[in-house]
Amino acid sequence: MARRHNGEGTIYPYRNGYAAQVWVYTPEGRRQRKTVYGKTREIVHEKWLALHAQARRGPVSPRTPKVDEFATGWLRDVVTPNLAPATVANYELFVRHYISPAFGSKRLDRLGVRDVQVWLNELKHTCQCCAQGKDAAREVPRCCAKGKCCGQVASEWTIHQAWTVLRSLLSSAMREELVSRNVAGLVRVPVPRAKKPAVWTVDQARQFLESARRDDDPLYAGYVLMLILGLRRGELLGLAWDDVDLELGEARIAWQVQRVKGQLLRRKTKTTSSDAPLPLPEICVSALEQRRVVEAKWRLAAGEAWAGAGLVMTTRLGDPLDPRNFHRYFKARATKAGVPVISVHATRRTCASLLVALDVHPRVAMAILRHSKIAVTMDIYSQVSSTSTREALKRLGEAFG
Repeated sequence: MARRHNGEGTIYPYRNGYAAQVWVYTPEGRRQRKTVYGKTREIVHEKWLALHAQARRGPVSPRTPKVDEFATGWLRDVVTPNLAPATVANYELFVRHYISPAFGSKRLDRLGVRDVQVWLNELKHTCQCCAQGKDAAREVPRCCAKGKCCGQVASEWTIHQAWTVLRSLLSSAMREELVSRNVAGLVRVPVPRAKKPAVWTVDQARQFLESARRDDDPLYAGYVLMLILGLRRGELLGLAWDDVDLELGEARIAWQVQRVKGQLLRRKTKTTSSDAPLPLPEICVSALEQRRVVEAKWRLAAGEAWAGAGLVMTTRLGDPLDPRNFHRYFKARATKAGVPVISVHATRRTCASLLVALDVHPRVAMAILRHSKIAVTMDIYSQVSSTSTREALKRLGEAFG
């Protein structure tokens, strides 16, 4: 038997190398021994010293969990309590479809930089329809399940997001001292170049609104608020009548509606700047008054079936309007108006473009669009008054006649 050196404690020969044990307290408060292994005495001695130092700082997990095990607790205890429901659902999706299939059965401390790099490289060429069984889940298979691979590879943004979630997961593991470094953070992943979305001109925006007003579109008020105030889809659908004061001409944008895991949720907006009262130009006040008339007719026709959600934009029965349905109505209206079909979110860029065309100061535009940072609007630092904000909105309303 090999002789222990002074100060080595419980280092001993084990199989084809060496092992060492240290008494630690677990996160549950139990005192037990944790073992480290290595091929040489020097390697084990370094691990033994590091484990002693870790045990002095606080509780130590008796074993290093696998990626799947840690991810389950991370999503439950770290992600869910601290992030928005839609973000939580997004993290769960990336863990389920991209991270777990690749690393789920691998121990956290055995995950290497090269493992992450190879994974990212493979994602660029792996058909996700095959990998996730999308076609096999259909009632009538169309491609991959029939042996005709459709080649549905992940986009650059999807790959970047999957890497971001893995990096966040390993950062949490580092904070819990389960791993000594974040191997995902050591991999260089370029940020994909964002595509410049199409936006409407002033004439196209006017043409869209005139089409909706001419046809008495029940969502006309929603279209006006999106284009004039730059409301996000969720903010528009979460706006309640209690948040609108037509006499003062103000609206408080503090809530949003999102679809998460098949359910519609109404929750607070993500930034405190969104809670500030926003002045309503005359075109918005008129559209909202018209919306009240439409709602009164719907309520009378629905009778006892009226849900009475208290929201400005609802279904014919007073229920919250599904964001996906609103998107369909918006695209159908764009087609009917004869303007380019853009995404609902692109209307915010249209609003921003209109503000720039009207020579509105960047700080005023920031207040109207409720950006949390001026860098999102423009790198200009100056202050504006609420009077300037109201004047800019008034000018924007006049531009639409």
